[in-house]
Amino acid sequence: MNTMIKEMFADVKINTTRQPELDVAKALPILCLPFVHVIIECTPEEGLLHGIPFLFDSIIGGPFSAPMFMFAMGIGIAFVSVRVNHSPARRFLKLMIAGYALNICRFLIPFLLGFALTKDTEQYIDPLWYKVLGIDILQFAPLALLTIDVFFRLKMSKKTMFATALAMSLAGWMLNGTDFGNPALNIFMGYFIGTEQAGGLLVSDWPLLNWLIIPVSGYIFGEYLLRVKDKKQFYRRLLPVLLVPLIYFPLAIHYGTGMFLPGENAYYHAVTYELLVYICLSAGMLSVYYFLLRYIPAWLMRFFETISRNITAFYCIHWVLISFSVNVFLYIKNGTQELPVSGSLLLSLVISVMTAVIIYIREGFRKKGK
Repeated sequence: MNTMIKEMFADVKINTTRQPELDVAKALPILCLPFVHVIIECTPEEGLLHGIPFLFDSIIGGPFSAPMFMFAMGIGIAFVSVRVNHSPARRFLKLMIAGYALNICRFLIPFLLGFALTKDTEQYIDPLWYKVLGIDILQFAPLALLTIDVFFRLKMSKKTMFATALAMSLAGWMLNGTDFGNPALNIFMGYFIGTEQAGGLLVSDWPLLNWLIIPVSGYIFGEYLLRVKDKKQFYRRLLPVLLVPLIYFPLAIHYGTGMFLPGENAYYHAVTYELLVYICLSAGMLSVYYFLLRYIPAWLMRFFETISRNITAFYCIHWVLISFSVNVFLYIKNGTQELPVSGSLLLSLVISVMTAVIIYIREGFRKKGK
């Protein structure tokens, strides 16, 4: 075993440049997010239980999206630490500001506009408190980065970091569904544990304790990836971990358990054993993307790299476009947000293309120093 490890891994970090399989792993899910979020916004809850809506909501928008972003974020921590001396506090503030700026642009502004035009309190005002202040993945990311930096400062080994994150996940699992009896306290504590008001209102999308184990695992994976001598052999040996999700997810779908239970909390308040399945899926999919690289043309790879570099911008832009399109224009025009599946797919495609075009225009300005 030790001989195999010495043959596969170098003593120094050798893979310090961009890893193309990671660009593909980040670009593909983010390009699918407009489809995921439009379908969720425009499909009645019962319609999400089958067919194309189920595919985008529960499969692509579930294990194949956020867990991969979190895993890639962890890998990025390992790679960034090689190239730059970054300030955790600065990154924390930058991402937190971006998260709240997004909440203002996708919720506060369009919802106040919608209320001004319709006076519909139930649609626009009642959910505003949670939507503007609640946790999203852009609030989870800086909390995770700051916590991992604390692990670094405590000089934790990789095993200790994983064990700590695992213990936090188990604690988060036990605390799921906590109601503090106060909306403000539920929202604040929802940043750390899976809070839920008695009426079923979701007030914590990505609680830190539950989900931290994924970026921590990504960081550990990245530390090994930096030292891999033969990536082809490394990823070939890694492929069998896909057996875990390939066995688990069909069974979970069939029996309606875990993240496939009714309600959003079944996914957002993830339980530990499913988070471990997500880790296997993310690592295994990186192997798949690595072996697909030879079939991806150079122009498409450049596109994936551009999207991967601008993943936060893509996330923010597509959400603002969705919010104004669905919550303001569509709702006011039709009196409902619902669309047939074909209409949702068409709107998703338009928003995905528009977002990519805006990203390319933004890239052009950045290259010109503007």
